Amino acid sequence: MNRLSPNVAGALLMMASMAAFTINDTFVKLVGQTIPLFQLLTLRAILATLLLLILARALGRLRFSMPRADRKLVAWRCLAEIAAAYFFLSALLAMPLANVTAILQVLPLTVTLGAALFFREQVGWRRMIAICVGFAGMVLIVRPGTDGFTQHSLFALAAVASVTVRDLVTRRMSAEVSSMTVTVITSASILVFAALASLTIDWQPVNMREGALIAASSLFIMGGYAFSVMVMRVGEVSAVAPFRYTGLLWALLLGWLVFGDWPDGITMLGGAIVVASGIFTLYRERRLKSEKKPA
Repeated sequence: MNRLSPNVAGALLMMASMAAFTINDTFVKLVGQTIPLFQLLTLRAILATLLLLILARALGRLRFSMPRADRKLVAWRCLAEIAAAYFFLSALLAMPLANVTAILQVLPLTVTLGAALFFREQVGWRRMIAICVGFAGMVLIVRPGTDGFTQHSLFALAAVASVTVRDLVTRRMSAEVSSMTVTVITSASILVFAALASLTIDWQPVNMREGALIAASSLFIMGGYAFSVMVMRVGEVSAVAPFRYTGLLWALLLGWLVFGDWPDGITMLGGAIVVASGIFTLYRERRLKSEKKPA
């Protein structure tokens, strides 16, 4: 990565992150048909945390010392990640993979809006219109008021809000904080939450197939965590963020191959509107930054 420009490195990390998360989602959806959610989360988090610890120690990047301000940010990030994991997986187990993924494509818009609201970053009228259009596309996907709109649709929207908070918090961390350390702490926090929540359910026996799926899920979620932390700290957001949409391509392909699902026309239209709005928003942000540089 050192030989690549920051934007190219960020784009590759973003694509790797989206691929890892979507493949993980596929494994989770498969095993979640027979294993309760909190048991699944606990088993996956145990394996993922152990693997991350081994990797972090091997790379020599496990450094828990950090400024006090960053400690608070890491804590907030962990809470946001826990909420995102619960809401997203709850929606994933009940909805088609591509539908849930399509809803999450609104994230670049919510991050831009959140940066304007909380960090006072300037957002012009063109980007505000694009954000509104993108939200209209999201409405086409979830379709409130119809039979297809359930509590799981609300869970998907809650996952969007949680990931938005996570990404905004990550951007505020200083360069002194090790990305690998943040990843380990985040995984461990999900483990603690899932283990406590699993005490309220009856655990089910795990066969060899389910165990293999959980192990594979742990490997990919480990990669997804690591890449998602690194990508938010490399390159320009406007240049890197469009590659988040590669996750939708993975979801369409895997949803069709593994589960035989394919979104209907309205959902595809909503997804296309969201993607187009997001790309336009990011394009405008990058153009405005380039115009300011000569000045």
